[in-house]
Amino acid sequence: MPETRISLNVRKPGPAVGIIDIEGEVTAFCEPLLMDAYTEAGDGATKAIILNFAGLDYMNSSGIGLLVTLLIRAQRQGQRLLAYGLNAHYQQIFELTRLNEAIVIYEDEPASLAAASS
Repeated sequence: MPETRISLNVRKPGPAVGIIDIEGEVTAFCEPLLMDAYTEAGDGATKAIILNFAGLDYMNSSGIGLLVTLLIRAQRQGQRLLAYGLNAHYQQIFELTRLNEAIVIYEDEPASLAAASS
C-alpha cells in the first residue's frame, strides 16, 4: 500500500466551529485520517467545519471524492463545510466540479471564521 503523505491538525477556535489544517496530499489513501479528523472537529455543538488547504501539495480525483463524502456527512449532521487556502488551480477544480457551490471558498481564516459564525 502506498505511503500516506498527509498531516492533519484539528483546532477548535470556538464551541461551534472546527478547523482542519491539511498539509500534504489528499488522495484515497488518507481517507481514514481525514474521516477521523472530521469526527474530532465536528464533535459536540459544531455547526461549521473549516478546511484549511494552505498546506495542500496535491489532490487527485479520489481526494475530491473524499471531500464529497465529508460534505455528505456534514450535511447529515446539520453542519456546513467551508474552505480557505486553495491555490488558483484547486479553486478552478472546485468550480469545474461545482464543489464550490456546496463548500464555499474564502480568502483566509478570518473571513471563513466570520462566515462560520454568521
